[in-house]
Amino acid sequence: MLDVRALARIQRGQAGVVRRSQVLEAGGGDDDIDRMLRRRELVPLHPGVYVDHNGPLTLRQRAWAAVLARWPAALARESALGEPSTVVHLAVDRQRNIDPLPGTQIHRTTDFTGRVEWHARPPQVRTAEAVIDTVIARLADDDVAAAFAVLTRACFRRTSVERVARALEQRSRVPHRRLIEALVDDLRSSACSVLERGYLHRVERAHGLPRGTRQRPSTATGRRTHQDVRYESFGTIVELDGRSHTETAEARDADARRDLAELAVAGAVTGRVTYGLVFGEPCATARRVAAVLQRNGWTGQPTTCPRCR
Repeated sequence: MLDVRALARIQRGQAGVVRRSQVLEAGGGDDDIDRMLRRRELVPLHPGVYVDHNGPLTLRQRAWAAVLARWPAALARESALGEPSTVVHLAVDRQRNIDPLPGTQIHRTTDFTGRVEWHARPPQVRTAEAVIDTVIARLADDDVAAAFAVLTRACFRRTSVERVARALEQRSRVPHRRLIEALVDDLRSSACSVLERGYLHRVERAHGLPRGTRQRPSTATGRRTHQDVRYESFGTIVELDGRSHTETAEARDADARRDLAELAVAGAVTGRVTYGLVFGEPCATARRVAAVLQRNGWTGQPTTCPRCR
């Protein structure tokens, strides 16, 4: 006899999605499945996989359906990280040769069992491993900014930069290993956004500017704040401004208040640098920052980079 309560518990834990084999394990049979299909208590999604309603699927239901349809499988890459994706990414054992379902992408994975968090709901590749896989995919598209954005979001929301570094060390073969290690080092040094990394590499390092201090605390406003880049010896602050045009007037006032407070308390001038100045015209930006630093006592000269020439 079908244990209705046991089946209900399974479905609650899987966002309403269930496999045929799970119905059988709950004491049911094909006659029970046929009856529930007729009553619309179950609706087919994939062969042998059903959901308990006939409306639009949530992202979690799509994920469960894909995992159960290709069981044993686990969410991978963007799907394991909650990153936007047009498909559900699935990891399976490297020895399996299976076709993807519509709306899914299969990734045959070495040491599949060891890389998966089986207690997750649904099961997924360990977060640090999923971060590395997603970063590799972004770098394969030659999109360093997107790769660093994935790394940054994951290390602030789901894991730590040290876990990613350890997972990277334990892998024997990693495409773009040196570049990924450089991205991890940037994150360790408090370059915590694509914009900050872009400034560090494209403006500061590429043009021989003095090394600024990242995320320096300040109490100039009377409250503790952090400065993106401070050139302490030269009384200059660079704030990396990634705000959108939808920012509130209150947020802009807070930034202006902080800039004015630094000038009033420490005599430090603040320059705001945007995405366009870093990624669109890094050489001109470097020359302007250098001019400010020279005016405040820096005796060096900015160098040229391949872009300058």
